[in-house]
Amino acid sequence: MTPTLTRRRFVKLTAAATALFTAGGKAQLWYAPSVTYPAVKVANLAQVKTGQPIPFNYPDASSPAILVKLGRPAIGGVGRERDIVAFSALCTHMGCPVQYEKGRFICRCHYSMFDPAKAGQTYQGLASSWLPQIPLRIDGKGDIYAVAVAGLIWGRVKNV
Repeated sequence: MTPTLTRRRFVKLTAAATALFTAGGKAQLWYAPSVTYPAVKVANLAQVKTGQPIPFNYPDASSPAILVKLGRPAIGGVGRERDIVAFSALCTHMGCPVQYEKGRFICRCHYSMFDPAKAGQTYQGLASSWLPQIPLRIDGKGDIYAVAVAGLIWGRVKNV
Protein backbone atom coordinates (compact mmCIF):
# COMPACT_ATOMS: atom_id res chain seq x y z
CA MET A 1 0.00 0.00 0.00
CA THR A 2 1.35 3.42 -0.99
CA PRO A 3 0.95 6.15 1.64
CA THR A 4 -1.21 9.06 0.51
CA LEU A 5 -0.25 12.66 1.01
CA THR A 6 -2.95 14.10 3.21
CA ARG A 7 -3.33 17.80 3.85
CA ARG A 8 -2.10 17.28 7.43
CA ARG A 9 1.02 15.39 6.27
CA PHE A 10 1.71 18.04 3.61
CA VAL A 11 1.54 20.83 6.21
CA LYS A 12 3.87 18.89 8.56
CA LEU A 13 6.40 18.23 5.80
CA THR A 14 6.28 21.86 4.67
CA ALA A 15 6.81 23.09 8.24
CA ALA A 16 9.74 20.70 8.72
CA ALA A 17 11.33 21.79 5.45
CA THR A 18 10.90 25.45 6.38
CA ALA A 19 12.49 24.85 9.79
CA LEU A 20 15.47 23.12 8.19
CA PHE A 21 15.74 25.86 5.60
CA THR A 22 15.85 28.70 8.13
CA ALA A 23 17.73 26.99 10.97
CA GLY A 24 21.22 27.30 9.59
CA GLY A 25 20.93 30.77 8.08
CA LYS A 26 23.49 29.68 5.49
CA ALA A 27 23.31 31.35 2.10
CA GLN A 28 24.09 28.07 0.33
CA LEU A 29 20.64 26.78 1.27
CA TRP A 30 18.77 29.38 -0.72
CA TYR A 31 20.81 30.51 -3.70
CA ALA A 32 22.42 28.66 -6.57
CA PRO A 33 26.09 28.19 -5.59
CA SER A 34 26.95 27.09 -9.15
CA VAL A 35 26.82 30.73 -10.35
CA THR A 36 29.92 32.79 -9.61
CA TYR A 37 29.17 36.24 -8.21
CA PRO A 38 31.65 38.93 -7.23
CA ALA A 39 32.10 39.73 -3.53
CA VAL A 40 31.51 43.48 -3.21
CA LYS A 41 31.95 45.50 -0.03
CA VAL A 42 28.72 47.32 0.80
CA ALA A 43 29.32 48.85 4.24
CA ASN A 44 30.84 48.29 7.68
CA LEU A 45 28.81 47.28 10.73
CA ALA A 46 29.65 50.67 12.29
CA GLN A 47 27.79 52.44 9.44
CA VAL A 48 24.59 50.39 9.68
CA LYS A 49 21.74 51.86 11.75
CA THR A 50 18.36 50.23 12.36
CA GLY A 51 15.75 51.37 9.83
CA GLN A 52 18.19 53.44 7.75
CA PRO A 53 18.62 51.93 4.26
CA ILE A 54 22.00 51.96 2.54
CA PRO A 55 21.78 52.03 -1.28
CA PHE A 56 24.40 50.24 -3.38
CA ASN A 57 24.70 48.48 -6.75
CA TYR A 58 25.03 44.71 -7.11
CA PRO A 59 26.09 42.58 -8.95
CA ASP A 60 26.95 45.39 -11.38
CA ALA A 61 26.60 49.16 -11.74
CA SER A 62 23.17 48.90 -13.40
CA SER A 63 21.58 46.91 -10.56
CA PRO A 64 20.37 49.09 -7.68
CA ALA A 65 20.09 47.38 -4.30
CA ILE A 66 19.34 48.27 -0.70
CA LEU A 67 20.93 47.02 2.54
CA VAL A 68 18.96 47.53 5.75
CA LYS A 69 19.16 46.60 9.43
CA LEU A 70 15.62 45.61 10.36
CA GLY A 71 15.88 45.45 14.15
CA ARG A 72 14.32 41.96 14.14
CA PRO A 73 15.63 38.58 12.89
CA ALA A 74 15.16 37.88 9.19
CA ILE A 75 15.52 34.92 6.86
CA GLY A 76 19.06 35.13 5.50
CA GLY A 77 19.93 37.93 7.93
CA VAL A 78 23.51 38.44 9.08
CA GLY A 79 25.04 40.13 12.09
CA ARG A 80 24.68 39.39 15.78
CA GLU A 81 20.88 39.78 15.68
CA ARG A 82 20.55 38.18 12.19
CA ASP A 83 18.71 41.34 11.11
CA ILE A 84 20.87 42.82 8.34
CA VAL A 85 19.57 42.00 4.86
CA ALA A 86 19.89 43.28 1.30
CA PHE A 87 17.61 43.13 -1.72
CA SER A 88 17.41 44.22 -5.33
CA ALA A 89 15.77 47.64 -5.50
CA LEU A 90 13.82 46.80 -8.68
CA CYS A 91 10.21 45.68 -8.26
CA THR A 92 9.53 42.25 -9.72
CA HIS A 93 6.31 43.48 -11.35
CA MET A 94 7.64 46.02 -13.87
CA GLY A 95 11.08 47.04 -12.63
CA CYS A 96 10.09 50.25 -10.88
CA PRO A 97 12.32 51.32 -7.98
CA VAL A 98 11.37 50.17 -4.49
CA GLN A 99 12.01 52.07 -1.26
CA TYR A 100 12.40 50.83 2.29
CA GLU A 101 9.79 52.42 4.57
CA LYS A 102 8.33 51.39 7.91
CA GLY A 103 9.79 47.89 7.89
CA ARG A 104 8.88 46.97 4.32
CA PHE A 105 9.84 47.55 0.70
CA ILE A 106 7.25 49.51 -1.28
CA CYS A 107 6.93 50.01 -5.03
CA ARG A 108 5.22 53.34 -5.63
CA CYS A 109 4.33 52.52 -9.26
CA HIS A 110 1.70 49.87 -8.50
CA TYR A 111 1.90 49.58 -4.68
CA SER A 112 3.48 46.15 -4.41
CA MET A 113 4.88 45.50 -0.93
CA PHE A 114 7.59 43.07 0.12
CA ASP A 115 8.51 41.74 3.57
CA PRO A 116 12.29 41.91 4.10
CA ALA A 117 12.14 39.66 7.20
CA LYS A 118 10.56 36.89 5.11
CA ALA A 119 13.14 36.80 2.29
CA GLY A 120 11.41 39.56 0.29
CA GLN A 121 8.03 37.85 0.15
CA THR A 122 5.35 39.73 -1.79
CA TYR A 123 2.29 40.41 0.32
CA GLN A 124 0.40 43.14 -1.51
CA GLY A 125 0.12 44.57 -5.00
CA LEU A 126 0.66 43.32 -8.52
CA ALA A 127 4.11 41.75 -8.10
CA SER A 128 3.87 37.97 -8.18
CA SER A 129 7.53 37.20 -7.42
CA TRP A 130 9.53 37.81 -4.27
CA LEU A 131 12.12 40.57 -4.29
CA PRO A 132 15.53 39.01 -5.09
CA GLN A 133 17.56 38.80 -1.88
CA ILE A 134 21.29 39.47 -1.87
CA PRO A 135 23.12 37.12 0.52
CA LEU A 136 25.64 38.91 2.72
CA ARG A 137 28.88 37.95 4.47
CA ILE A 138 30.65 39.80 7.30
CA ASP A 139 34.42 39.54 7.67
CA GLY A 140 36.52 39.85 10.86
CA LYS A 141 36.77 43.65 10.52
CA GLY A 142 33.00 44.10 10.36
CA ASP A 143 32.93 44.77 6.62
CA ILE A 144 29.70 43.59 4.97
CA TYR A 145 29.98 42.02 1.51
CA ALA A 146 27.31 41.18 -1.05
CA VAL A 147 28.14 37.70 -2.34
CA ALA A 148 25.28 36.54 -4.62
CA VAL A 149 21.70 37.13 -5.74
CA ALA A 150 18.92 34.72 -4.74
CA GLY A 151 16.41 35.19 -7.53
CA LEU A 152 16.36 36.89 -10.89
CA ILE A 153 16.73 40.67 -11.07
CA TRP A 154 13.86 42.23 -13.03
CA GLY A 155 14.45 42.60 -16.78
CA ARG A 156 17.26 40.06 -16.98
CA VAL A 157 17.67 36.56 -18.29
CA LYS A 158 20.64 36.05 -15.97
CA ASN A 159 22.13 38.15 -13.18
CA VAL A 160 25.81 37.95 -14.18
